[in-house]
Amino acid sequence: MLMEGRVVIVTGAGRGIGREHALEFARQGARVVVNDLGTALDGGGRTSDVAESVVAEIKELGGEAVANGDDVAAWEGAASLVRAAVETFGRLDVLVNNAGFVRDRMLVSMGEAEWDDVVRVHLKGHFAPLRHAASYWRDEAKAGRRPDARVINTSSGAGLLGSIGQGNYGAAKGGIATLTLVAAAELARYGVTVNAIAPAARTRMTEDVFADMMARPESGFDAMHPGNVSPLVVWLGSASSAHITGRVFEVEGGVIGIAEGWRHGPRLDRGARWDPAEVGAAVDGLLEEAARPEPVYGAG
Repeated sequence: MLMEGRVVIVTGAGRGIGREHALEFARQGARVVVNDLGTALDGGGRTSDVAESVVAEIKELGGEAVANGDDVAAWEGAASLVRAAVETFGRLDVLVNNAGFVRDRMLVSMGEAEWDDVVRVHLKGHFAPLRHAASYWRDEAKAGRRPDARVINTSSGAGLLGSIGQGNYGAAKGGIATLTLVAAAELARYGVTVNAIAPAARTRMTEDVFADMMARPESGFDAMHPGNVSPLVVWLGSASSAHITGRVFEVEGGVIGIAEGWRHGPRLDRGARWDPAEVGAAVDGLLEEAARPEPVYGAG
């Protein structure tokens, strides 16, 4: 019961990875706000049945949960989501930002709406709940009730390394990784840690990619099952993870890794303004010293 007494919001918790998070938090004793609009893979349509079904599963496990259908990428929707947790359960301890959808297209074919909609639901859909949760925790800290709070954001390998045909999704997920670093630095004073995961699992968004990666016959272990991601997320939401913040974790199957992002690499100081004609040789020399970047997913 790693999460006993703690209250958790999971966005996009009706299906896939988010559903597995909500169920595992409940198994570990958390009271859960199951947020989901019940939309299709491309973000169209809505139904409350998706979130309600997860709440029903949690209650069958003997846990406590409530469904929420607020739009997390809408300012008032995000505020309402945070209020729902506090008004229903009396507090908020953990925010798991997970909601999202895809509209994949090559850059030369991508339309404005395909860009705007994906960036909105992923990047603003992380910022808005984070902003309102942070305000709640700041007020708690100022009132002398210092939180022991957690935010777990959801980035992606597409955001860390890039992915062909996913310029909109990759840009949003890369922004989420950077937002995680900023939030970790800003919110530490209020007792809040902020980390992110970059998961790989079989969901509606990736079922074509991982369709053939099922259980290993010899062990029965389904490496691409979305439930494999949740143990790390639940632990990051617990009191035990208080010493970790500002990190991005890669998680897939039975593997947990640390993603190491942008760092200061080789440098050359001329001590004066560079002549453009001299820059090429300098850059070539620096590239010889620098580590080669990881390849973009899908690149030949």
